[in-house]
Amino acid sequence: MTADISSPLALPCGATLKNRLAKGAMTEGLGDARNRATDAHVRLYRRWAEGGAGMLLTGNVQVDRRYMERPGNVAIDGEQSNEAIAALREFAKAGTANGAHLWMQISHAGRQTPALVNKEPVAPSAKPLDMPGAQFGTPRAMTGGEIEDVIRRFAHAASVARDTGFTGVQIHGAHGYLISEFLSPDVNVRTDEWGGSLENRARLLLEVVRAVRAAVGSDFPVSVKLNSADFQRGGFSHEDAIRVATWLNAEGLDLLEVSGGTYEQPRLVGMDDMTLHPEKSEVRRESTIAREAYFLEYAKDIRAAVTMPLMVTGGFRTVEGMNAALASGTMDVVGIARPLCVDPGIPGKLLSGAAKETPAYEKTLRLGPGFLGPHSPVNLIKALNGWGQQGWFCLQLLRMGAGKDPDPKMGVFSAFRNYAKNEAKTAAALER
Repeated sequence: MTADISSPLALPCGATLKNRLAKGAMTEGLGDARNRATDAHVRLYRRWAEGGAGMLLTGNVQVDRRYMERPGNVAIDGEQSNEAIAALREFAKAGTANGAHLWMQISHAGRQTPALVNKEPVAPSAKPLDMPGAQFGTPRAMTGGEIEDVIRRFAHAASVARDTGFTGVQIHGAHGYLISEFLSPDVNVRTDEWGGSLENRARLLLEVVRAVRAAVGSDFPVSVKLNSADFQRGGFSHEDAIRVATWLNAEGLDLLEVSGGTYEQPRLVGMDDMTLHPEKSEVRRESTIAREAYFLEYAKDIRAAVTMPLMVTGGFRTVEGMNAALASGTMDVVGIARPLCVDPGIPGKLLSGAAKETPAYEKTLRLGPGFLGPHSPVNLIKALNGWGQQGWFCLQLLRMGAGKDPDPKMGVFSAFRNYAKNEAKTAAALER
């Protein structure tokens, strides 16, 4: 039978998603000073669960609070207090309302740990981000023992997720975070068993998958988010992604989410080069640009090599486009992210026919090249646009976490300013 967005999906582990719409992972920044879940998570995820999606992915839940994606992340770092466990249970209860699955995305930020959190992050090699500004420090190369510790941390976080009522986990292996860094020959220049060949560079990801599966059992959904490419010359290539996907398929993965890009190349949100050296950027395929979804063409190549279910997030706007992608067999789950920041009930509207497409604001959230005057520095405008858009959507999540409605009239520059202030305030409050 031809699948559409309303079709249920049976996963290899035996679990079933009630429909093919999933809320993509988005950073929330709602954790408390000890990086525990809060009532704001409960309010936000209950609202999303009641919105009708078959599955919700959380934002980054960090396996090491020393190396987080932002100050307000939730972190599962060592043994959890009774208060932390209780908070996670409430989070899970809210996110599984209305028959929704709630999968915890588990992650380690690696060199993309902001300096507000840690001025000396860790990475496979001591290679800093090629970006304007001083948001990120130069990383320190990890020791072999630290790499083994990271594997144990992922398994521990997954077991806590299962024990507290989350119905699945997603291992973040994309977007330039630690596992993605190990996969990239541009970032990972190690000469030991964790670097060099693709087999060695993929070792961390595969060992994490195996450790997580051992921790949660065969009947619990285990997913991975993987870049289709880094879009950086010398980085993780599409051909690499296809090979790694075949290895993940052999591990019995329940769902592979196909994404792409890093902080330097933020194609995951439809934006282009953010580096100081744009000549290193690779151009997306024209066929992908012409399509509705950013990574669908890349998923098609991966589909030809694997049998596990595939999810694609990024760029989907119309029911017609979503159903066409599902009917083609290229993918099995449609990920929707930023539209849920503006209309948390959009999945139900798409499923019922009350809406034919999702809201889109990205094109209006952009400062012109002369915003700071006729000689505005290009890199500064680029940074303001990138972080301003990020801030705009993050602030909408903060509003919903506080029990308010989104504010679509918010300006991108004020969002940049208020987001930066909020991050600094959150970082200052962290209990180190």
